[in-house]
Amino acid sequence: QVQLVESGGGLVQTGGSLRLSCAASGQPVGNRAMGWFRQAPGKNREFVAQVSWSGQTTEYAASVKGRFTISRDNAKNTVYLQMNSLKPNDTAVYHCVVGIMGWARPGPLSEYDYWGQGTQVTVSP
Repeated sequence: QVQLVESGGGLVQTGGSLRLSCAASGQPVGNRAMGWFRQAPGKNREFVAQVSWSGQTTEYAASVKGRFTISRDNAKNTVYLQMNSLKPNDTAVYHCVVGIMGWARPGPLSEYDYWGQGTQVTVSP
């Protein structure tokens, strides 16, 4: 029903920046929350950031707050994650998610019903 394609990942040095994009297709997602999770090798999936359907409300994991910014362009059916001041422990596969509703509790996997395949972010020391 909804397909999500992430892009923008890559290799960057500590302190560098990347911008991830997630393009949704199949149906509009402008009425739903969207967000990002990440999963590092050997670690559990971790909530990163979320934005409400309107773009008015955002939530961030404490580990990324102040460094990452989530935004969306509903006309393009796309959500972004601007990542600044990257650290080695930001290294992970980043997955775009679509919420079931226009707002979701940040974190619980049950709040989201579509997941992208992910894009790799690697931060070297």
